[in-house]
Parts: sequence; C-alpha cells; structure tokens
Amino acid sequence: MNLANWLVKTATLTPEATALVQGSTPCADYGEFARRAAAIGGYLRDKLGLAKGDRVAIFTPNCTEYLEVLYGVWFAGGVVVPINAKLHEKEAAWIIEDAGAQVVFTAEKCHAALSAVVPQCVGHVLAVGTAEYRGLYTATPLAAPLDIDHDDLVWLFYTSGTTGKPKGVMLSSANIQSMALAYFVDVDDVSPQDAALYAAPMSHGAGIYNFMHVLRGARHVVPLSGGFDAKEILALAPKLKHVSMFAAPTMVRRLVAQAKDLRVDGDGIKTITYGGGPMYLADIIEAVEIMGPRFVQIFGQGECPMAITALSREQIADRSHPRWRQRLGSVGTAQSVVSVQVRGADGMQMPLGEIGEICVAGTPVMRGYWQNDTATQTTVVAGWLNTGDMGAMDGDGFLTLSDRSKDVVISGGTNIYPREVEEALLQHPQVVEVSVIGKPDPEWGETVIAFVVGDALDVAMLDAHCLEQIARFKRPKEYHFVSSLPKNSYGKVLKTELRDRLKTPVPQ
Repeated sequence: MNLANWLVKTATLTPEATALVQGSTPCADYGEFARRAAAIGGYLRDKLGLAKGDRVAIFTPNCTEYLEVLYGVWFAGGVVVPINAKLHEKEAAWIIEDAGAQVVFTAEKCHAALSAVVPQCVGHVLAVGTAEYRGLYTATPLAAPLDIDHDDLVWLFYTSGTTGKPKGVMLSSANIQSMALAYFVDVDDVSPQDAALYAAPMSHGAGIYNFMHVLRGARHVVPLSGGFDAKEILALAPKLKHVSMFAAPTMVRRLVAQAKDLRVDGDGIKTITYGGGPMYLADIIEAVEIMGPRFVQIFGQGECPMAITALSREQIADRSHPRWRQRLGSVGTAQSVVSVQVRGADGMQMPLGEIGEICVAGTPVMRGYWQNDTATQTTVVAGWLNTGDMGAMDGDGFLTLSDRSKDVVISGGTNIYPREVEEALLQHPQVVEVSVIGKPDPEWGETVIAFVVGDALDVAMLDAHCLEQIARFKRPKEYHFVSSLPKNSYGKVLKTELRDRLKTPVPQ
C-alpha cells in the first residue's frame, strides 16, 4: 500500500480542512496539499525520470514544504532519504552517495554548499521555497499514487553505529503502517481538531509522526522559527489549541523551565511525546507538576521506529500506585505490535529484574540495513532486533533502561557516535590519539568530551578543525589534553577509566 493513499483519502473526504500551517497562518488545505504532492510526484516521474524504488534525499530544516516533498516522492513510488539538516554538507553528501539518490531537495541557504560536494549520482538539486520549487506545483499531477507492495522500501533513514559510518535503515510501507496504527492504541488518539507541531527535526521522530495526523485530517504546523523555541511554543499553543508534539527530554526540560518562569501551564498543548534520550525522574515529576498530564513517553530506534515501548499519559501522571516512581523511571510496556525480551549474552531470556540486552520482534522492525548484509545479520537474528540497549523487565512488563552496550552519546535527543568525532579529530596532523566519551549533563542529557594526545594543541585549533569536518553539534564541548590514553593488554582504550577521570579529575 502506498502511504500517499492516506493523504488522498483525507483530501477526498475533507478537502477544505486546514492541512499546512506556518506559525498560526494556514498555507494549504488538504485538497491543495494533495494536489501539490501529486504535482511534485508528476514532475519527479515525468520530468526527472524517477522510477519506483528510486531514492530522493531531503536535506532541509523544518518547513511545510517538507511534507509536500515526502508525499510527492511517494506519489511517484520513490523512496525518501531524510537527512538531518544539522549535518555538515560533506556528511550529507556521503549519505546521498551511499543511498544512490538521484534527486535532492534542500534549503536555499544550503543549495550552493551542497551542490559543490554533491556526488555524481545526483542529477538534480532543488531548493524548497524558491520560485523554481513553486513551479513544480504547475506540473501535471499524477492521477493516483503508484501501486507499491506491502514490503516495498519507502523510507531510508540513516543512523550511525560505533563503526563511525552511518547505516541506512530500510523501512517498508508495512513498517510505517504498523508504527502509525500502533500510535492510536499505545500512545495517543488524534482528532481532526488536533495540530501536529514540528519543533524537533522532521528528518527524525517528529517527521515520522506526520502519518497519524494525515490519517485523521489534523493540522501540520511548523513554527516561524523552524525549530524549537520554548517561549514561541508556549505563545503559539493557545492560538492553535489541541497541539501535539514530539520532543527530546532536553526540549521538555526547557519548555517546563520556560512555563515555570512565565507562570503558565502549557495551555493549548494536548500531548508531548518524549523520547530519544534519558529523562531524569525529577524532571518528569516537575513537568507534570507544572504542566499537568500532557506527557507520554516512547522508546524506539531507527531500526524499530518509535515502536518498542510506551509509557502512557495516565501512568506518567499517576501518583497512587505503590510503585509509581519505578514505573515513571521506566520506558513503559511493549507496544501492541511488538514482542520485547531482555536477553543474556547466550541469547536466552533473562529472569525478571535482571539486566540484559533489549531485543524486539514485530511488524515495525526494519527490513535490514541498506547494502550491508553483514550488519543486518548481526543485528536482526531470527526475526529479533538486537537493540544494543541494556535494561531489565519487571513482573508487570515495565522496561527500565540501565545502560547502552554501544558508546553512543545522546545529547539533546540526538545520537552522536564517538567514532565519527574521533575520525574527524585524527585527521588533524598534530593529533596522535583521541578517545571520545559522553559526560552526563542536566541540560543536554550528555555532552561530548574528547581526550586528546598530541603536540602543541589548543581548543580553538581543534574546534576550527572539527567545524570543517563534522556538524557543529557533534563538536566536543570539552577537550582534555593527555600524554597517553589508558589501554588494556589488547591495546583497546579503556573508556570506563576515562569516564572515571571525569568524576574524579586527576593531574595530567
């Protein structure tokens, strides 16, 4: 089933319902939204030769055009490759080349820089919001979305691993359908009066939550800032009313702090679904005290998008259960479309309360990694996804995360992989060795810390070097210059010892 059929259905039933909104100003109703998507699909197929299964990359900050392009690609039977707009153009180009994308939609401000490094597979780079882009609206629209199969690839999401290079997570139409329908059962209901507010990146969880609101004919709102601004959101929500949004824990903390300062309770906000990083118990307790029962937690991965566990609004707000604190510190129970187990190193299920690797099976689990059979076979075994996250299950089915088996640093809800930062730093001629770890941070969850061995190094030099190689948000927040890195007998860096140094600094 083509996901664009959901848009067509809603546009047919309620063509005059408001669909796309910039700030508080409507941009298009559902009839126009669907017409634009059909025209973009027609342009991609008839003018650019896009065929079923061809990849189209989107490298742009949040904007209403993002949704037009998504559904336009699907109208033509293509595969969307969403790329985090915070990435460096060189990093985006690597993803584009690996995916073999033929067309790229980008922001006008990024167009020149991206065009300078875009790989040969790309035939066209289009800047959204320009006159050229608006000209696509006049293309001959496709009469209907192209027929695709249940298991056809529709979303190619690039996540990273400890190897440093991003991996393309292949999500099928069936994967997305399962995730979207489970939302109504396990996370929240949606009505036509609702407004999905895209403050977190649309290339990630916020964007993948568009489907539920398209299905119900709700509004899709991009703030005027194009991103997260707590004061803007608290001012906008009462005007919009019935607002739902996805937020990383760091965003929730900022929103609650702003609400507290302004002495408001988040009027107009219906639901804040949070995930993507650790939420401290004290923070969510305060969030409910300040803003009321507006919060739902989800746990997922790119490999099983937004669909492993959920902690409901009622469970988060409940203070009567004898174990409410333990439940509130968990990530909830398995969503309806998956089975979740905690397994030991031998692959056997662990007893209740004991820590092991979290494994999940079900219809949202990815098809595999793009052109990477080795990684797929290691990660998905007999239908079970090995998440790499560690946790324990209690007798009521509540899953509590304890640690990650991978060294990923989660800062502000965004995954930052140490190997990427290490490889960038090692390209500097004066850097001999480097090891990157995460440091707990009450605002961001974690921050990136680099231990560096080298000659005549300084922070400004390394900062400038990093900004030439990787995205700004991946740059270390602290550098510790050391004479050597602690290693075991096999030469592996002991990151545990480095973490201990941050707890108890020692003279270098």
